Amino acid sequence: MPVTRYSATTRARTAPRRAPAEAHANGAAAEPVDSSFLQSLLGYNASRVSLAVVTVFLERMAVYDLRPINFSVLSLIKDNPGITSRQICAALGMQPPNVVGMVGAFEKRGLIERQPHPHDGRAVGLHLTDAGSALMREAEPAAVSLEAEVAARLSDAERRTLMRLLQKIYL
Repeated sequence: MPVTRYSATTRARTAPRRAPAEAHANGAAAEPVDSSFLQSLLGYNASRVSLAVVTVFLERMAVYDLRPINFSVLSLIKDNPGITSRQICAALGMQPPNVVGMVGAFEKRGLIERQPHPHDGRAVGLHLTDAGSALMREAEPAAVSLEAEVAARLSDAERRTLMRLLQKIYL
């Protein structure tokens, strides 16, 4: 059975529910799209949520020049001073070459510095610089705010339940 791949463009055009007919640019009405099967799939729903959150994240975090994975790595370094690249790989499911490149880019931006690891002479610990700390002091509240906006239709209890259920899948 062939595998169908959906691009971000395809996902963005797929309505989450049967939508009323909309006019095309040429004036013809679009047929409603039945996405009920897709809506029954965890992966599809997770992708749609991710797309909604990431779209807003990219808009809001552009001022900080941060993509979601950059933000995640810097957040781990902030909350775990001296964390190693290996620990970052394990925590975020990243490949070592990707972390190495990102660490180098952060160093060039003056956001992090490497220091000898206190317990492992072979390892290097990563620490935020003053500039990195200042960036995260601004970026983290912006992330909290944008997520609150994206999840505004959920009650606090629903949001906590959603987070708990999602974490049950990947933790």
